Amino acid sequence: MLNVVLFEPEIPTNTGNIMRTCIATNTHLHLIKPLGFSLEDKYVRRSGVNYIDKCQYTIYENLEEFFQKNKGEFYFLTRYGHKPHTSFDYSDKSKNIYFFFGKESTGIPPHILKPYINRCLRIPMTSDVRALNLSNTVAIVIYEALRQQNYPNLLFDEPHKSKNFIEES
Repeated sequence: MLNVVLFEPEIPTNTGNIMRTCIATNTHLHLIKPLGFSLEDKYVRRSGVNYIDKCQYTIYENLEEFFQKNKGEFYFLTRYGHKPHTSFDYSDKSKNIYFFFGKESTGIPPHILKPYINRCLRIPMTSDVRALNLSNTVAIVIYEALRQQNYPNLLFDEPHKSKNFIEES
């Protein structure tokens, strides 16, 4: 199972967009407090496009609680990572894989990253940009893992139209 872990997220629209991505990909979302907003926030709901009720998510008081309750393979997205997100094998669908993303302003603190330095990932980009938007980064990483797994339980066709919708129009 794929999991997204947001460490102390600050921007409600990012979290709303990430919730929508999690729903679209059957990915579980883990939110580690403090949150910089309420999940009832209108911006979270608006960016989640009213799908939020379908999102599978768990909220934790702190990082220690998260680690006590979850086991699996942990990967950390950080601008300090030296390996591209595509350099790891996520293809085993039987594993619990957790992708950690830090707060928008400061990322994941170095003391958390240090024990996992070999699992710190970076999305390659130019020197003109320090980091991508958090919700974009989550989507890129999740879809890479799903690509390696051949998109399990995801639809390849729009569910409300025939496969030949365009040809028949």
